[in-house]
Amino acid sequence: MDNLMTRQLDLILREGEVDFERDFELEIVSKYLDQKGQNWLAEIYEDLGGVGKIPLLEKLKFDFKIGRNLFVYDEEFHFNRYRLVTFRSELYTELNFPFSEMQKRLCRTYEKDCLKVGLQQRIWNGAPIAKHCFGEASEPGDFSGNGAIGWKLTAYNDAQFDLQTRIHGYKLFRITPFETLMTGGSLKRLDQLLINPKEEQRAMLLNWFNRKYQS
Repeated sequence: MDNLMTRQLDLILREGEVDFERDFELEIVSKYLDQKGQNWLAEIYEDLGGVGKIPLLEKLKFDFKIGRNLFVYDEEFHFNRYRLVTFRSELYTELNFPFSEMQKRLCRTYEKDCLKVGLQQRIWNGAPIAKHCFGEASEPGDFSGNGAIGWKLTAYNDAQFDLQTRIHGYKLFRITPFETLMTGGSLKRLDQLLINPKEEQRAMLLNWFNRKYQS
């Protein structure tokens, strides 16, 4: 998703002469999703309160692509109780995503940050399909009833991203605003560093990004 953070990363990668593709779109090949994968998604969808036939994305959009590595920046509204539900699926134990434990911890810790931005109608209610899948949204901030149907749809789609990138032969990296990096003798959050990074911080951020997919 295009925002200040991804635009700053774009500039840093260009300055570092990294060979990357911006806003890469992955066309989904439906036959790659076998019965096991469909069962995982159906279970996640049902656990989130979804009804009817499971919706499947036809294309996925990523912030950056470097070789077979895909990067997506997860904003604050991705980290909440509904995303935590998706991680209960055997999808995450069988396929062993390296980011899953950190993401679970962030979901438990930062739902208040999610609430700060996630009460906006476009996020709380989500796209029109959210109502079709999860019913009428509760009032913003009310988790009784159907709760935040937009959050639920985001969580379900995140699970689709995780599974589909794997079965299409890519490695997915989820970048979060809550990651911390050491600079000037103290730890700073990634989103704070990306607001207006100084030259030495830009070099540090480039090294941090490169280490992600080269390790």
